[in-house]
Amino acid sequence: MTIEQWQLQEGDLDDLARGCAILGTGGGGSVETGLLAARRAIRECGSVSVRALDTFADDDIIAPLSGIGAPTVGHEMISSEAEAVALQRAVQDVLRLRIAAVMSSEIGGSNGLAPVAWAARMGLPLVDADAMGRAFPEVQMVSLYVAGVPYNYVVMSDVIGNVSILRPTDGRWAERQARALAVASGSHSLMADYIIPAATARGAVIEGSVSRAVRIGRVMRESTDPIGALREELQARQLIEGKVVDIERRTSGGFVRGSVVIEGVGGDRGQLVRIEIQNENLVALRDGVVLASVPDLITVVDTATGTAISTESLRYGQRASVLAWPCDPIWRTERGLETAGPRAFGYDLDYRPVEELASASV
Repeated sequence: MTIEQWQLQEGDLDDLARGCAILGTGGGGSVETGLLAARRAIRECGSVSVRALDTFADDDIIAPLSGIGAPTVGHEMISSEAEAVALQRAVQDVLRLRIAAVMSSEIGGSNGLAPVAWAARMGLPLVDADAMGRAFPEVQMVSLYVAGVPYNYVVMSDVIGNVSILRPTDGRWAERQARALAVASGSHSLMADYIIPAATARGAVIEGSVSRAVRIGRVMRESTDPIGALREELQARQLIEGKVVDIERRTSGGFVRGSVVIEGVGGDRGQLVRIEIQNENLVALRDGVVLASVPDLITVVDTATGTAISTESLRYGQRASVLAWPCDPIWRTERGLETAGPRAFGYDLDYRPVEELASASV
């Protein structure tokens, strides 16, 4: 059951970071930078009120926020603390809308943590929800788009101080235009899309996301077997335990693209699992056979600690295990699969649920 309202304190941030890293499926930006920003903001501005969507009036304006760009760039080019305030001012002064609350566009990675800092600096509550239930690389890959909510505005601000306001005709145009602006800003910007009243958000977002991330992080911290605890909490399958033996990774067009190969050890000796990447982990294969694919979640974790390893942090020789588990049901709808299924990323394969694939591979 989702708690209607609670205060997110500095002591909650480490648990939130661990949970967001797991839900990030390798992307969403490095949690280290988001954690630093959130900790500093709470120390300077105070704790953040986390509220269930039902606690807002129908006409309260919700601003889903996220960083857009390549995680490899965002890890090195730290965002300015002024970006969120500049964006808030543009929404208020140009669009004549007063933001009532901040929401994470994606709960995965730094994009799950950074909204805590943005909410603190803007003096606003944080909605206990997001628009993915994980991380995805493209702007239109949000539950609001799948639910058929029309785009109105995309507002972007960058570290230089540039602010841009877009009126895209649909989600795919929002991706093209926002991506181009992000690339022009050094492949990283802050973005608010779907600036909507709370009434429109109800039924179109994934509720309880912030609470869930904190719970995942807490379970990991309190367990002597963090990977076992994760498997139980997430109802996840372990695809392989091994070590990283090959990485191919490049940054282009505002994305990190490539693949990683993990060679099995112990009971998995002799097996090779290859994971295809576009910011996030998209498809896991063994001997050409699909073990899991988007929109289900695939996360690479440190075998000893269970800590998630982001795509930009993968290194040769790392001891790693791969977990996969079911996505939110909205992604398994026809429109959800059209938006973020394997074919949406150019893979010539039909989606099959991870639990079905896992049973078939035994």
